[in-house]
Amino acid sequence: MAHKKIFADVGEKEVTKAIVGEFSKQFQQYVDSDCIIIGAGPSGLMAGMDLAKKGIKVFVIERNNYLGGGFWIGGYLMNKLTVRAPAEKILKELGIPFKQYVKGLFVADGPHACSKLIAAACDAGVKFANMTTFDDVVLREDNRVAGAVINWTPVKALPREITCVDPVAIESKLVIDSTGHDACVVSKLEERGIMKKAGFGAMWVERSEDLVVEYTQEAHPGLIVCGMSVSTTYGLPRMGPTFGSMLVSGRKAAAIAYKILKKK
Repeated sequence: MAHKKIFADVGEKEVTKAIVGEFSKQFQQYVDSDCIIIGAGPSGLMAGMDLAKKGIKVFVIERNNYLGGGFWIGGYLMNKLTVRAPAEKILKELGIPFKQYVKGLFVADGPHACSKLIAAACDAGVKFANMTTFDDVVLREDNRVAGAVINWTPVKALPREITCVDPVAIESKLVIDSTGHDACVVSKLEERGIMKKAGFGAMWVERSEDLVVEYTQEAHPGLIVCGMSVSTTYGLPRMGPTFGSMLVSGRKAAAIAYKILKKK
């Protein structure tokens, strides 16, 4: 059947070569990074964006096929998200529309806010590996964290008898755990008897957001915790579907990371 020619004369093999070749090239470049961030929720995206803006080579590992974590869907499957003052300044910085609901509380559309933050991180130069699971840490002298062991997320869905798919390792000067309540990197260090996490407490919005930012820090040599990983690590209250401290914690983590990296 004859048809009007609209698109360039490019076939299947060129499409496949482009995907495989460019992904492989990027992956090779980022096997050795300045900072690996585990988890692409709001705190991880914020940390990655701020670091990349300063010329830091940032690689973000995300187990899902999408970025943004709970930032997309807000709370209770209702895609409105809230931030408490002064975090609305970050929404304004990112060009995210929002409105004041009551004094000190601001509301935005989750998809719009999330897509703006993702775009800002990408524009800054952050690179991502989606559908990629954190399996383990790379350790050096004195149990310093020096990278991550990763595998494809679908490997975990394979039947037990065929799950011997060896992971690969990537190295970095710093790792940031922004995996939310799971605190995956801290949990792995706990499994190895290197750290002890307290587990997050019951909800208390007013206190939790302040404490999450206050306790954002280098929790172990080579490992910074931010976002809800902070609550799980230090036994702080959870804050539920409000995201101001996630953004501010990510920004603080980036500042801490940058200071450490400048000394290396």
